[in-house]
Amino acid sequence: MPKGTITLESIETLSILDEHGHVDEKLLPKLTPEELLKAYRFMLFGRRLDEQAMRYQRQGRIGTFGPNIGQEAAQVGSAMALADQDWFIPSFRELGVWLWRGLSTQAYFMGHMGFEDASTNLKGAGNLPMAVPVATQCCHAAGIAWGIKIDKKKAAAVVYFGDGATSEGSFHEALNFCGTMHLPAVFFCQNNQWAISTPLKKQTASGSLAQKAVAYGVKGVQVDGNDVFAVYVAAQEALERARNGKGATLIEALTFRKSVHTTADDPTVYRTIEEERLWESKDPLSRFKKYLESKNFLNEKKNHELEEKIAQEIKQGYEKAEEFRNSNPDPLSYFDYVYERMPAYLQWQKETAQSQCMGRNMIKGATEAAVAGSGAAAVGQLEEAAD
Repeated sequence: MPKGTITLESIETLSILDEHGHVDEKLLPKLTPEELLKAYRFMLFGRRLDEQAMRYQRQGRIGTFGPNIGQEAAQVGSAMALADQDWFIPSFRELGVWLWRGLSTQAYFMGHMGFEDASTNLKGAGNLPMAVPVATQCCHAAGIAWGIKIDKKKAAAVVYFGDGATSEGSFHEALNFCGTMHLPAVFFCQNNQWAISTPLKKQTASGSLAQKAVAYGVKGVQVDGNDVFAVYVAAQEALERARNGKGATLIEALTFRKSVHTTADDPTVYRTIEEERLWESKDPLSRFKKYLESKNFLNEKKNHELEEKIAQEIKQGYEKAEEFRNSNPDPLSYFDYVYERMPAYLQWQKETAQSQCMGRNMIKGATEAAVAGSGAAAVGQLEEAAD
């Protein structure tokens, strides 16, 4: 065989809104002022909710979580393109998408308090719970996309992950499967430059993460992830391709995690102030706000009113979550959120746990009675509990 070359598919890039609030009018999507303000509200809400949750976590009111600060455009921009019939398969840093899909502030805080009851709104909504293991959700998305194709539904499975996930086998297996089977999936990579403390340059030698799509025969696109318009356009096009039987797409959204990886992390140990300042000028919220102000869709008065409404909604959501926690909810309810139909072995575990809890409560009550001097009655209760 003589020497030759293989022509590879090129990778598209897209940017519409720059850091000064200026746009490329030829590429600007047709969105109404109401739609634009709705997108801004969700981006601002996500930012403020994360900031307040950070304060609550430091006060010991909620558990550890991963803030989304700095990635609001990537999340809200892509969520805007999702339809009700599409499936949302998250990792653990997609607050903007969650809010757009209907997650309440109360449920958000309940989840960070450790209550599975926060997941009750998932059923029948096409939303999977968050996946903390890196990249495993990519395989879930491939399975769902295969099911969509078999059922001949006009829908898509959209899976979110970070740059670190592209080094995991699950990502490559899922992308290869979707390419081979020509499945309706969108792989949305939030490339925030850091996989905890591992920088992108130590994650891959590729010129981009989007080009990994070429090896698997799917379309690859790289967008400015801090540009809500570019993200929306790329996601909309990818979803239309998927729903119309044209296969999967890998979107790489270039963004930056402005805050900690999780509340157990300290980014000052591994990245520089100079890098953070560089990305500060590209902040997704400030550039979108500049654009809205330039079009007279937003001013300082309206923004201040919006800030006050958001602060009140966050406060009320937390108070409702705290009321739930103080109502002594059943700790064994977590058994109810594992399967659609609880298998026999899990039912046995739940019943065993219930009987043990009842026994402990009887011993506690008998002990309290003995301390109070109830004598024979207390002895009888202790004997019954021991049995």
